[in-house]
Amino acid sequence: MEKERRIPMKHVDYKNKKLQFSKIDIHTIAKKHKTPFFLYSEEILTTNYLDFYQGALKAGLPDPLVCFALKSNPNRELLKVLAALGSGADIVSGGELKRAIEAGISPDKIVFSGVGKTEEEILYALKASATGIFSFNVESLEELELINLCAKKTKRIARICFRLNPVVQPKTHKHISTGNKTHKFGLLQKDILGSLGQKKYWSHSKFVGLSIHIGSQLLDLKATKRALVKLCDVALKTNAPLEFLDVGGGLGVDYHPDESPTLPHISQYMAIVSEALQKNFYAKSDLKPRVVFEPGRRIVAKAGIFVMKVLRNKISEENHFVIVDGGMNDFMRPSLYGAYHGLLPVAQGKATKSCHIVGPICETTDCFGSNRLMPSLKTGDLLVLMDTGAYGFSMGSNYNLRGRPLELLILRNKKIKIVNKAQDYSELL
Repeated sequence: MEKERRIPMKHVDYKNKKLQFSKIDIHTIAKKHKTPFFLYSEEILTTNYLDFYQGALKAGLPDPLVCFALKSNPNRELLKVLAALGSGADIVSGGELKRAIEAGISPDKIVFSGVGKTEEEILYALKASATGIFSFNVESLEELELINLCAKKTKRIARICFRLNPVVQPKTHKHISTGNKTHKFGLLQKDILGSLGQKKYWSHSKFVGLSIHIGSQLLDLKATKRALVKLCDVALKTNAPLEFLDVGGGLGVDYHPDESPTLPHISQYMAIVSEALQKNFYAKSDLKPRVVFEPGRRIVAKAGIFVMKVLRNKISEENHFVIVDGGMNDFMRPSLYGAYHGLLPVAQGKATKSCHIVGPICETTDCFGSNRLMPSLKTGDLLVLMDTGAYGFSMGSNYNLRGRPLELLILRNKKIKIVNKAQDYSELL
């Protein structure tokens, strides 16, 4: 099997003992821009998207549509890069729909997921173009009924894709697992099949697709295989001329070095999808619907880092705290999920001290890493939190009345562009 064209590990590396990201010196950037800040790379983002899309093509999947999950990172400038590459969007709110369209993503490439779509959001999506959006990924029968009523009100035909809950339990954190009947997401097979003959749902709606999404940060694809088999089985049972099968997203990244050896390559993932659809659907049907994907993290996580400055050190007997100016309000994953992210000093040095890297927020969980080996760090030194392009700024807050941080983008020509300015106190509610 052909190996995935991967971003070189050298996209974050030391040169002359100074850390570079995407071949740009971080210390130089920090001289011009106040920390903390997110720093993204257009080159890495582009490579990740093309790896994913071209991987689907190489696997022989018909007319693939890659819908980037805005919840992972809705920055307008990053979305413009993806839109220019042909990306669609997976959105879960009216705000995300508006942002996707503003960035140049066509409504006919937008899928609307989420269990809590409001009437206002549904109407907005229906009016997004002459034919509305690509699909509503429906997650309850009451939602389906409301969408049909909204479509009738606007004299449109809503494109319906049922999100199937395949009742599988993937190996991931319990808070980002979404594919079991105990989770709020998706519809069970019996509810999907039972709705198809009920006229109250279909006067102004058209059943065009079936989808699954079983969770996020998936590194073990056994549950993915089971879910794909279930997707095909239910798709055949609908006896409907489906236009597409949406296999969702959730493919993980190697945040921790121990995850790298077993991280699924794009080629491995696409082979699993292709084999499952061929064996369980295409071989049993005259139809060959296109395949839709909803990746977020796999596209953008490694395209971003978070740069922080050391405020001071604090020694509490055997505990050595390094206090930085970034906090859990800026990047929540470690405090919310106990997630691991690499930490690198911008100035290279011999790691001799076991440190707790903590922020200024008044919560014990405001910790980016415990017992990390670091060189001697002093006030003003810079630290980088790795792989923060996904679920960073998008999950941030103003907790402790802290302004949201600056976002910067390294363009393909290596110039630095401000893509979201730091939030001033006057802008806080």
